Amino acid sequence: MTAAVRVPLTLGRGIATFSVFVVGYITANLIPLMIIAMVDDLGVTQTVAGAVLTGSLLATALVCLATTRWAAGRSRHLLGRVSLVVMAAGFGVAALVHSAPIACAAIIVGGIGAGGAVAVGGAALAALNNPNRVSGINGLVNRTAVTGVLALIPILGLHMTNAFGIVAVLALATVFTITWLPSAPAPAIDKDEDEPSAAHTRIPLPEGVTEKKLAVAGFSLLVLFAIWAIGEDSLWAVSGIMGAEHASLTEQQMGLALSLSTAGGIAAALVLTALGSRLGRTVPTAVLLGLGAALKLGSCLATDSTTYLVLIIAWNTVYAAAFIYVVAIAAALDSSGRWSAPLLGTYLVGSAFAPLFGTLVTGAVGYVAFGFVLAGISLALLVPIVWIARLSTRTERASALPGQDPAARHTTSVVV
Repeated sequence: MTAAVRVPLTLGRGIATFSVFVVGYITANLIPLMIIAMVDDLGVTQTVAGAVLTGSLLATALVCLATTRWAAGRSRHLLGRVSLVVMAAGFGVAALVHSAPIACAAIIVGGIGAGGAVAVGGAALAALNNPNRVSGINGLVNRTAVTGVLALIPILGLHMTNAFGIVAVLALATVFTITWLPSAPAPAIDKDEDEPSAAHTRIPLPEGVTEKKLAVAGFSLLVLFAIWAIGEDSLWAVSGIMGAEHASLTEQQMGLALSLSTAGGIAAALVLTALGSRLGRTVPTAVLLGLGAALKLGSCLATDSTTYLVLIIAWNTVYAAAFIYVVAIAAALDSSGRWSAPLLGTYLVGSAFAPLFGTLVTGAVGYVAFGFVLAGISLALLVPIVWIARLSTRTERASALPGQDPAARHTTSVVV
């Protein structure tokens, strides 16, 4: 049994990997603005706009899952280019053609392209040394880019041309970075090469770790992440109405919660990027899932607006950190990106059902009981995810270059 070695993070690899991942996922973060633009410019209802964007996200999720094999294999660069071109074309048409049927169809096409881009970005993350730090940098770049775009679109004007055009331009620009993506590892050492490159070298798996065990861990992590997404995003889906009805939260305070939650996510990404692998993954993941359970329960129990505001911001910060660690776990399990490529796709599948889950449960049992349900989900997921985290650490150590510490800071050197 063998594992492919990872390669150092360089400037080119970083630009390509983080860009394609962020651009592929950016639509999910812009939905509130996109709905407004569709309603104003296309004349559709909020329900129709929401349904179209939900369809686009589901297309992203399904295509992400369907293209995992290509993203984790030798077709990674081709898939990345084609996906980004399709994404740029779809959202570009939506930005320029203000016919509701054409624009809505184009938005779905854009989602299809985004799915391949997300798979490629996720797979490429796994090829780089120190999954903790790489995942942290990826989270930092994602949060920063989203914050910038969310601020830019209203300044330019909340119209289809800007809301979808900016995404199209970003996708097209990212096409030119694909050549720098780290390649997927080959199945074996090329005997014709005197000094095979890192991307072609495979080394034995740790003792007691088999391909079957890794496959079980990988599939389990995908399922667990989808379930976790339902729990996390269902709270976010009802956080506004719950804050207003249960904690007397004002609209201004909710806006503050949104902005400070983004800042909390950036802070979490910065801290995790600096820490790298110093704390490992097992203990931090366990602590974050347990703390997240407590904060979700506290948010649902809070009846004071200030307390609710603080708890929601704290929960979002912990959520961002936990998300980064799960991505790192998936990347560390297999350096080809076999599990990190479809990871975001499974998250989006779970996220798609989150609003329905949140509204149904709160409507049936109330906000307090809803908090206990969410806390229970996090605690139930804690044990299996922590087990997978431990396994990923062993696999990561095996996939470092000979004589190289996978957690060493020098692995982030820049090649000019």
